Amino acid sequence: MSINFRPLRLITLQITVLSFILCALPIPAASDSDTLSQPINDGPYLYRQNDSTIITMYLCNDTLVIDTTYSNGNEFRVPGLCYDSGSEYMVPKTGFEISPDTYSGVSRVFAISDIHGEYEYMIEILQIGGVIDSGLNWIWGNGHLVIDGDIFDRGDMVTECLWFLYRLEQEARLSGGNVHVLFGNHEEMIINGDNRYVNDKYMKGIVASTRINHQDLYGPDMVMGQWLRTKHTIIIINDVLYVHGGISPSFVDYGFTADMINEEVRRNLGINSVQYRFDEIARKMYGSSGPLWYRGFWDAKKGRYNKATNAGIDSILTFYNATSIVVGHTNMDSIMTHRDGRIFAIDVLFEDLGSLQALLWKDSCFYRVDGEGNLTKLR
Repeated sequence: MSINFRPLRLITLQITVLSFILCALPIPAASDSDTLSQPINDGPYLYRQNDSTIITMYLCNDTLVIDTTYSNGNEFRVPGLCYDSGSEYMVPKTGFEISPDTYSGVSRVFAISDIHGEYEYMIEILQIGGVIDSGLNWIWGNGHLVIDGDIFDRGDMVTECLWFLYRLEQEARLSGGNVHVLFGNHEEMIINGDNRYVNDKYMKGIVASTRINHQDLYGPDMVMGQWLRTKHTIIIINDVLYVHGGISPSFVDYGFTADMINEEVRRNLGINSVQYRFDEIARKMYGSSGPLWYRGFWDAKKGRYNKATNAGIDSILTFYNATSIVVGHTNMDSIMTHRDGRIFAIDVLFEDLGSLQALLWKDSCFYRVDGEGNLTKLR
C-alpha cells in the first residue's frame, strides 16, 4: 500500500550566517592547512545575555558576524540562517517549559531516529510521510512527531536540523499536534564535551572562529542549550514507550519511573568527572545500561550490555504501562519488529537505503514508511 502523496525531493536549504565574537577558553585558531575546501556557513547561535537582549552569532562564508537582538514584548524575533528574510525564529523571553512525558488519545504518531546532521534525509521522509509540505510547513494536524534521539554528530547540517525542529515544534502546537525531540547518546556526548564525532565543519568553523568550546555553544546560557535542556529521554504516547537506546530491566528493579529518568538525565547534563564518579544515579543514567546507550534488546555485544530476557522485557512493559518500546541507536537494515512485536527498531542505514524510514502508528497499528512512500504493516 502506498501513501497517496509523493512530495517533491528536497530543494537544498540555502544557508547564510551572521556572527558573534566571545573569547572563552583558549582554542587555537584554524591554520590555512586546517580550513575546509568550501566556505563555511553556520548559525544562528544565540547567547541570552539578559532578559531583554540576545547576542546572535553566525558564520557567513567564513566571516564571523555578531549582532544584538532586543525583545519585542514577550519574545525575541531572530533572523533565520544568515539573515535570510525567508525565515525567522521566535524565542520566548521567559525561556522554555518542560512538556508532559505521557500522552493518550493521540490520533497518529510518526517516528524517526538517528538523523546525525543529515538535514535533507530528514526533510525528505517528513515530506513523504505527510508531516510537512513542500514549503517545510507542518501539515500533520494534531498528530505527533517523535525524533528518537541523535540529531548531533557526523553530518554537517546539525544546526539546520535543530532550528528546523525548533520551528516545527511551535507550528505543531498551534495545530494541536506536537514534536518530541528526545535525548540520545550523542546529545549527551555533545553537551558533556565529547567531540569525537563532531563534523569538521563545526570545529574548524564556528568553534575556531569564536574560540568558544563546542559544548559551550549548547550551554545553559545559549538559547538552543536551554531548549534542549527541556527535552525528555523517555516519552509514552498511547501506551507506546519511545527511548533512544532502550530500558534495562535493572531500571525496573531500581524503580526508575519515566519522570525520574527524564529529570535525572536533565539534571546531570554537563556533569564534571568528579561529580560523575561519586553520583551513582548519574552513572546509571549515562552508563551502558542507561536509556541513552542500552543495547540489551539485541545481542549482548561482548558482555557490555546485559541482554534482556523476554521476561525482563515483559517486566519493563508492565512497569511503564506500555505495550511496546520504540528504540533507535542500533543500526538495522530496515525498520523492524523484535521480540514478538514488543520492540520496534527504527535506526536504519539510510545512506545504504537511499532514504530514511519512519515508523507510523495509527489506528492501533504500526507501519514502516519507506523512501518511496510505501506503507508496510508491522503489527
